[in-house]
Amino acid sequence: MIVLAAATALAACTTGAGTKTGTRPDHAQSLAVKPDRPISTTASRRMYVRTTAYHHSEPGGRATAVGGYLKPTHSAAADWSWLPAGTRFRILATGDEYIVEDYGSALVGRYTIDIYKATRDEMNRWGVRYVEIEILQLGSYATSLAVLIPRQKWPHCRAMVAGLQKKVHR
Repeated sequence: MIVLAAATALAACTTGAGTKTGTRPDHAQSLAVKPDRPISTTASRRMYVRTTAYHHSEPGGRATAVGGYLKPTHSAAADWSWLPAGTRFRILATGDEYIVEDYGSALVGRYTIDIYKATRDEMNRWGVRYVEIEILQLGSYATSLAVLIPRQKWPHCRAMVAGLQKKVHR
């Protein structure tokens, strides 16, 4: 009976059933955690992650950290010491592919991905969701460092640089 209840709770989480957008399921702690090993640069890797949505009306505007402009169902932000700039991934439930082109101070150390939405209504509808993603191509730690090193006056940039340097100097 306990096993059946646990299986039902897990199924509800993976399908989104039983959870309201914007709320954190009780068992979410096990879903949005640091991967147990580094993400492979050659093989695809699937994982459950916490996602949030953002819009260009928030601080930062339309420009990405890598110098382009935010694009719907394309642009994403993450902690670059976890998912470096240029990382391509697919949200399995929707089939949408994104590229990590941005970062945010609230994302550092959180293993959360922010996905760009074209309108505030779309952003609010997405809210917070735990989804399964597939890493299609890992981005560049060196590019991430090159962008972040000149920005170290901000604590979140310093934290990402420290994490990246550990990976680059292994």
